[in-house]
Parts: sequence; C-alpha cells; structure tokens
Amino acid sequence: STQSTWGQTIHQNKLTLMAGLLRVLAVRAAQVAYPTGNKSFSVMQPFPSAVSTEESDPFLMCDFFGPSLSHGVETDPDVFPVNWHPHRGMDIATYLIEGRGRHADSMGNRESFDSPGMQWCSVGSGIEHAEAGGTPAGINTTGFQIWINVPSDRKMDDPRYGTVSPSELPVIVSRDANTRIRVLAGEIEGAEGLVRGPFRTVQNILMLDAVFTRAGSTFTHQIAPHFDCVMVYVYNGEVSVNGSRVGTHNIALLDAQTRDSARALSLASDSGSCMVFAGTRLNQPVAWHGPFVMTTQAEIRKVLDEYRRGDFPPCRVPWDYRSLAAFPSDHPARRGAY
Repeated sequence: STQSTWGQTIHQNKLTLMAGLLRVLAVRAAQVAYPTGNKSFSVMQPFPSAVSTEESDPFLMCDFFGPSLSHGVETDPDVFPVNWHPHRGMDIATYLIEGRGRHADSMGNRESFDSPGMQWCSVGSGIEHAEAGGTPAGINTTGFQIWINVPSDRKMDDPRYGTVSPSELPVIVSRDANTRIRVLAGEIEGAEGLVRGPFRTVQNILMLDAVFTRAGSTFTHQIAPHFDCVMVYVYNGEVSVNGSRVGTHNIALLDAQTRDSARALSLASDSGSCMVFAGTRLNQPVAWHGPFVMTTQAEIRKVLDEYRRGDFPPCRVPWDYRSLAAFPSDHPARRGAY
C-alpha cells in the first residue's frame, strides 16, 4: 500500500486536546439486518438501524458482513452469490478486510480484487451489478458495504466505477507503527502532504479505517469545519472515542454541528479497529425504496416504471453484460484478466 506517517502537527498536548474534543452525543448498538431479504445472510448495521438517516446524513447505510468461511471460488463466470440487482441515486463502496472481491456490472466491468481492497461505484442514473464468489475455500470474507447519498441535482449523472487493489489503498502509519489508518475516501494530512482516498464520492466526505495493534495506540485528527456529521463505528475490540468507551458493533455519534472551535477526534485502543465517517450534510428529503434513493416519491415511481419496462439502466454497454460469452473478444475479462 501507499504508506505515509503522520507528522507532529496531528499530535497535541493532552491537556489542550481534552478541551478541544467534539462531544459524543450517543453510543448505540448496531442491529442485525438482512439486506437481501434472505435470513441466511445477516449483517451488523450501525446505520440506518442504530443511527437514523436524518442523523447520519449524508451517509445512508453501513453493513458489516462476516467473517464467513468461503466454500470456494465460483467457477461459472456468470453466477454470483449476490445476484444481479439495480441501483440509482447513491455512491456505493464494497470494502473488503478479508477475502477476494468479485464484481460485474452493466457498464461492462468484470473485475476481482484482493483485500484489503475496495470496489466502488457512483451509480448516478443507474447500474445493475452482481457481486461475490471470489474468495478461495477455507478463507474468510469480511468487510463493509457503504452507501452515501448524493445531491438531488447529481442523481442522474452517468455512472462511474473503480476497483482498488491493496497496493492502491493509501495507508498512514503512526511513527511508532502501532496505528494504521487506511484512507478510503476524502483527504487527510500525512507526513508528506495530503493523502487522498480512492473512493471518488459526489458529496464531500472522509472515510477511514483505523486499526490499532498495541496497548496505548492512538490517533488524533482535526475534523474540518465543513464536516457537520461525524460517526465512529467499532467493528473489532474496544476503542475510546473522545473519552467514551465504545465496544464491538457499537457506533458513536458526535456533535459535529457545533459552532464551537472544538473539532478534534481522538481515538485510542489496545487492539481495536473502527471506521471513521465524516461528511457534509445534504439536508435534502430522502425518498428510499430498496436499491433506489431519490429525493421525491415521484422520482421513485419513475425509476420503478423504467425498471419494469426494461428501460433500466439508461447507460449500459450494447451487449448482454450478464453473459461473459457476449463480451467483445478483446475485452480484458475475455482475455483471462477477470
């Protein structure tokens, strides 16, 4: 991975820091959810199950899945455990901590990626995609699917896509090497300047994965004034979030809408791991129907009509993207790159 260390500007005197921390409003337990409707596949969901859509704006959904032991790689190139389904109106990331990701979509993308790595899509006017089935037998699959809302005037943008391998995922390492920060989205200061995450969202956000490896490991960051939503989800162990103890599968909601100059986020743990979410609120209505997130119910009715008529997605490749055999002969997926 691209590595950096954070400089002395991020470390502050403890007494000064304690006076400048964002206040923790609540710590809530993530809830079990069944995103596909199949009771055999459950996730832990900190939002919107524990933190409402109004509170988590612009973040819509966070599903933590695994660890689940793989029974082997799917050998049929057109079969995916998470079968074909549509989306419109949000940005989506599948971030894997363990396992091997596998993805296909209506833009003609067919790619796999190792962990820690990520596949992301700014779905815009719409995509269909299918996922999973890439992890070898005997290896766990663990990770997140995260949805971020986009402004109403950007929901019909053409879709964009990216795959991020472990070598392409920026990592900031503390000087004592006890804390590793994977930068998934947004910008954060490293020793050699700004480090930018590869997930290119429409809305301005910061998304980090903080992994602590030894007793006394810490991470401190000044939250930018334009980020008025800040949450920390602990997915492993226990993490102190601005002095509040947050256990596994709990989420801390912080008072980022304060006009005070106290904007620091201070994390400490012996061996925990957590996701940091910071973003600028949209403050727009949310019309949410399954895989479609729009601003009005009229827009939801429109996309449902398009889907039923077979006119969805509007931007797609001219061949049958669900069948690898239909791909052009010179496509990378046909040449064995997939």
